[in-house]
Amino acid sequence: MTSVDFWFDPLCPWAWMTSRWMLEVEKVRDVNTTFHVMSLSVLNDGRDLPEEYVEHMREGWVGVRAALLVEQQYGSEQLREFYTALGTRYHLGKEPKTIETVRAALAELGLDEAIADKADAWKPGDEPDELDVALRTSHHEGMDPVGDEVGTPVIHINGKALFGPVISPAPKGEQAGRLFDGFALVTEYDGFYELKRTRTVGPIFD
Repeated sequence: MTSVDFWFDPLCPWAWMTSRWMLEVEKVRDVNTTFHVMSLSVLNDGRDLPEEYVEHMREGWVGVRAALLVEQQYGSEQLREFYTALGTRYHLGKEPKTIETVRAALAELGLDEAIADKADAWKPGDEPDELDVALRTSHHEGMDPVGDEVGTPVIHINGKALFGPVISPAPKGEQAGRLFDGFALVTEYDGFYELKRTRTVGPIFD
């Protein structure tokens, strides 16, 4: 079995697309995906950003902190389920990135709804709390191997870490498996760094 470690921020629609692809891959390849939390808000902390993007990053804290709390209290399998519940609301349902949306995702899975309050208790500018320290640790475990010039999704496979793939829509069935085969293949070459073209479509959620 191939073990894949996948870092995501619930806020990111591209990470959502890649995560749905990995779930398809598991159906057609002997692959197990472990989900981990990274944070675009951590990644962009202190950077000079347009004001609208700064607000977007502020919105990201509650969801990503809640995701880490779910992982801490319930384990990685429940983190995967929580990501699906929250991501469905964020990206398909277009629900706001608020404590109420986080609470609804927790309630759907029968998880402790107080997690939403704990996640929302810390605000940017506050002194770091234990959860903030843990979030940054998880973030850096995923992101440091790929550097700070990329965001999410990040996949670790075969001892290598790569940003991507950025896909839209997410392939299904054997096509998902074949894409994974190619992705896994490039991780075998130490000198591989980048393969890219301009995106001409946004995330296609199907």
